[in-house]
Amino acid sequence: MEKTAKRIATDLLQIKAIKLDSANYFTWASGWHSPIYCDNRKTLSYPDVRKTIYKSFASLITDKFSDVDVIAGVATGAIAHGVLVAEKLGKPFVYVRSAPKAHGLENLIEGDLQEGARVVVVEDLISTGGSSIAAVNALRKAGSEVLGMVAIFTYGFDIARKQMEDNDCLLYTLSDYTTLIEEAIEQGYVKAEELETLKEWRESPSTWKK
Repeated sequence: MEKTAKRIATDLLQIKAIKLDSANYFTWASGWHSPIYCDNRKTLSYPDVRKTIYKSFASLITDKFSDVDVIAGVATGAIAHGVLVAEKLGKPFVYVRSAPKAHGLENLIEGDLQEGARVVVVEDLISTGGSSIAAVNALRKAGSEVLGMVAIFTYGFDIARKQMEDNDCLLYTLSDYTTLIEEAIEQGYVKAEELETLKEWRESPSTWKK
């Protein structure tokens, strides 16, 4: 897993899916300010990168959740990745919306999900974990058994870790913030003097630059 984590961190940096700017900052949907921004949708534009991701996901799921029946992607960022994983594993696929559709059948879960199905959730990114757990709870409410979740990248925040623990959801990720920063330093994406800013942010992301 360490080799995979480094490979994916390097890929994300090289295709600029990860943007690091310690002098300025990005504003997330949560309202948090950050010197780092992760856009894993960009990985879909690079065949070799997306292949590494879905093959790594498939291996991880086979190893950790061998009795999975269905792969579920979280809209919108993980839909394509989830489809690729489901295809690789030969499993059915569904996806979970962030909110029920406002017309038609008003579905929250799209696809054919049988009651009692054992599901693994695919995410592109774990930040605070709120939207990911909302998807897990929607699947459980629909009568499925959520075995756990896999994601491309996590910031490793305590709030996300607690969300997963409180909701009894196992989480495995392909790469993480610590590995990313190590690779960014080694490859010259981050200067040594910028580390203090990144460390300061990581210690209190919800209050940084507030």
